[in-house]
Amino acid sequence: MLRQLAPQALSAVVRHYGHFDTAEDAVQEALIAAAQQWPKEGMPDNPRAWLITVASRRLTDLLRAEQARQRREESVSQWILPEQRSAAPADTPATQSDDTLILLFMCCHPSLSPASQIALTLRAVGGLTTAEVARAFLVPEATMTRRMSRAKQSIKDSGIPFRMPPDSERAQRLGAVLHVLYLIFNEGYATTSGPSLHRGDLTSEAIRLARMVHRQLPEESEVTGLLALMLLTDARRSARTGPRGELVPMAEQDRGLWDADEITEGVALITSALPRGPVGPYQLQAAIAAVHDEAPRAEATDWPQIVALYELLMQMSDNPVVTLNHAVAVAMARGALAGLQLLDTLQADARIAQDHRLHSVRAHLLEMAGDHVAACHFYELAAQRATNLPLQRYLRSRAARLTHDA
Repeated sequence: MLRQLAPQALSAVVRHYGHFDTAEDAVQEALIAAAQQWPKEGMPDNPRAWLITVASRRLTDLLRAEQARQRREESVSQWILPEQRSAAPADTPATQSDDTLILLFMCCHPSLSPASQIALTLRAVGGLTTAEVARAFLVPEATMTRRMSRAKQSIKDSGIPFRMPPDSERAQRLGAVLHVLYLIFNEGYATTSGPSLHRGDLTSEAIRLARMVHRQLPEESEVTGLLALMLLTDARRSARTGPRGELVPMAEQDRGLWDADEITEGVALITSALPRGPVGPYQLQAAIAAVHDEAPRAEATDWPQIVALYELLMQMSDNPVVTLNHAVAVAMARGALAGLQLLDTLQADARIAQDHRLHSVRAHLLEMAGDHVAACHFYELAAQRATNLPLQRYLRSRAARLTHDA
């Protein structure tokens, strides 16, 4: 409960008092107080209002302490954004509005780097501790603390008012929000480094935040598409690993382990979004995921439809990963050689030429074409490039099997 209440309390305090960095410190202290007091004294009738009130009082203390430390005679209002100088005192009753979406827009401001946007979103909106965010990025906690401090300072220096962006900026800002949630989900579902294939905490948090955005912006088709994509992809998570944590490719997965409820919800969402238009990349990716999920067996997958969807997606985005996935779909629909010809165009693309995904796809298509010697070479090359341990083991096992069969 505290994790869900944290961004609501933070957004309320920032709205009233400004100074994002100090407001976050105050809310964290209120959360600590709640964790200590509520189990002993019982939960208050309005937990959110309790947190906001305690955080507001603590914020006042922090600002006054900072003022005294710097020996300044300026009023506390110097710390408040110009648009917020008429903020109510600490004892003002808490507003009932949930400004979490505004907080999310603030954390995903285009002036911040994608890495800073993700870190700040996980910390301020997701409620993760700095240590948890550091583990997600595989960096020391001190490094993450400095990174987030710089991001919060950038927000402070920009003078961003705590409100929804104007219509002229909304599309761009919403695009940044969706991109951050997409990156968080992908890192959780296909972890780039470490001993596990996925991070359930990150995928769950991305889905929770996507639900929140969808709840507040139900008319935005791309928001619906992103939530559908997450659900349709996450539905396969339990079948992606074997009993020892090994990777199981989609074609070999036990589809009985797929989450039927997530598939049903995801299909319903994308079915409702597509006719509304305009159709965007998240909707197309969700449609592709739905085609996979609705196939009762791998052999029954409608690959020509997936090829057509990828071709629409390629018209919208110059993304080498989309081109790579299109090559796989073409190989499944028209044969391995057709797919291999498309891969040649990616070899000159510096964005993916040295990526393990290009080598692993080439290996797979060469194996389909019957060239096991070349396939073995590219499986080994892909394993050398991969940084995720289960993926490395899977790629090497494929190479070993081909060597043994030869």
